[in-house]
Amino acid sequence: MTFDLYNYRKIYTKKSLMESKVPLDPLTLFHSWFQEEKEVHPPNTETNAMSISTIGEDGVPETRIVLLKMYSKDGFVFYTNYRSFKGLSIHKKPKVCISFYWPNTERQIIIKGKALKLSINKSDEYFYKRPKENQVGCWASKQSSIIPSKDYLLSQYQKWSNFFKEHRIKRPFYWGGYVVKPYKMEFWQGQPHRLHDRLIYEFEKENKWKLYRLSP
Repeated sequence: MTFDLYNYRKIYTKKSLMESKVPLDPLTLFHSWFQEEKEVHPPNTETNAMSISTIGEDGVPETRIVLLKMYSKDGFVFYTNYRSFKGLSIHKKPKVCISFYWPNTERQIIIKGKALKLSINKSDEYFYKRPKENQVGCWASKQSSIIPSKDYLLSQYQKWSNFFKEHRIKRPFYWGGYVVKPYKMEFWQGQPHRLHDRLIYEFEKENKWKLYRLSP
């Protein structure tokens, strides 16, 4: 079967990205773009959805979508099961790539950095802010492991739900947060004729960043 997608084409015309108009700190630009995208996002969509790529045990890149839960000068935070494919990959090769695609504003952001585990206290703090049902889900799912059926997963959820009716829910030791500390950030703004704007911030030292443009 062959499906011709050659006519899937969009003309980018909304904004431009000029060196003279961007801040010295990429986090400031990220925050500005995030707020703009959030304002034009349709209701009930996730502006904070991002892809994260790691290197699997077979040496092949693996990409999946996770949710950004915090960002600051320290980096970009997300949470997962440390025993998942991504968690095991990060343990062995902590350099990762995260990216955001925001079609409403015709923008992408690509961030390369090193993923480090958050402290126990910070992981606890976020875990106990989650809905109780999601807390139970962390115990019910051995993420990335093979299971016999969906019924099995639901039975595990019910088992732990019953258990936690009589016990306080604690954060599993194998579940917690990572912060991705960036060393390179690319800001991509769609332009007509595929002459897209691509500005790169590359970390040098002492919180200073080098800025340069790439050809599209």
